[in-house]
Amino acid sequence: MKTTAARGSLAWLLGIWAVTRTALLLCVLKVIVFPGPDVTSDVSVIYRGWYDVLRAGTFPLDDVTWQYPPAAALAVLSPGLLPFLQYATAFFVLALVADLVTLALLLYAGRGPARTWGGATVWVAGVPLLGPTVYARYDVMVTAVAVAALLAAARYPRLMGALAGFGALLKVWPALLLLAVRRRGAWVSAAVTGVAVAAVFTVLMPGAFAFLTFQRDRGTEIESLGSLVFHVARHHGWEGEVLLNYGSVEFLGPYVTWVSTGALVLAGVALAWLVLWRLLATRFEAHTVADAAFVAVLLFTTTSRVISPQYMVWLVGLGAVCRCFRGSRMRLPVALVLAASFVTVLEFPLWFAHVVAGDPLGIGLLVLRNGLLVAASLLAARRLWCATVPLPAPLPRQPTARSSEAPVAP
Repeated sequence: MKTTAARGSLAWLLGIWAVTRTALLLCVLKVIVFPGPDVTSDVSVIYRGWYDVLRAGTFPLDDVTWQYPPAAALAVLSPGLLPFLQYATAFFVLALVADLVTLALLLYAGRGPARTWGGATVWVAGVPLLGPTVYARYDVMVTAVAVAALLAAARYPRLMGALAGFGALLKVWPALLLLAVRRRGAWVSAAVTGVAVAAVFTVLMPGAFAFLTFQRDRGTEIESLGSLVFHVARHHGWEGEVLLNYGSVEFLGPYVTWVSTGALVLAGVALAWLVLWRLLATRFEAHTVADAAFVAVLLFTTTSRVISPQYMVWLVGLGAVCRCFRGSRMRLPVALVLAASFVTVLEFPLWFAHVVAGDPLGIGLLVLRNGLLVAASLLAARRLWCATVPLPAPLPRQPTARSSEAPVAP
């Protein structure tokens, strides 16, 4: 009976995956027109332009929108593997393949008495909640690497380290996957892989780390947590403006630097808390590596100066890995991330014009989405701490004067 039920669940998961992913693919191919701005222009215009520059053997040094580590070039160049398709179509197909590989990894990881297919369910349900943006960015490819790294942590720590090191050179954040890893081999493997890949790009392609300057100069993006300050201030005489800057729509004007600095301070506080947790945590279980990675990326995403819609793909993927383990305490935080993902597709691309205008609908969507992320961050951090950091031992009770006296004979 259990085998039959498992086969039925698998058939349902695969069926829902096939239907939803077909819909996403039809949207990015523009067979189905999704409401809102065109989310595929990043691939057909920006990525396509970078493709020509990268093929010439250099990074796009004159383009401030190139804000990615050097290995991101591999994702941009990947459509060359399918020369019989146009660039954008090939990219969308490869994004679909990365999606399928992630599902296969989660299904494989869900086998066993202490495991569950809850992770695969989260992935199948979470990705379409974000709409066609998922297939129009290379973040789904990075997420596939991160999922593979976390699932390899228990049995293949060196492989896990290599994947995390490579992922960090794809989009930086996979470096956080190592937070709760205690095996030295994983750290050594990550360092060796990162240095080796960085060295290859540095030697072969000039400008491999120019992205650091471009990232430093970014402002406050209009979907971030800090942007709510200016969304409200616009209705009370603030003299700034909203412009396309460094590849995203940002606030420019008085006090923006203050809010951006505040976001960096919050990120620093999150980092300090993570370091303190790592020093005090003593109870490590099979799911702790995944739980800690989810919490770390969630904290840095929430406090970032930029919360682009594709960032939610990272959280869905890491949350799915957590849900592969029956013992994970991240069930509710992952559910909050899924809810935030649905609100994200409402604010971009569906009603992005309202967000740009800063009207009540746009502000309401941002308050709801960012509020869900804040709630998920605080709840996930608290649960991770309670599950891994032991409570201080109670002080021994001091004997009272009466109890210290000799008993009186009747």
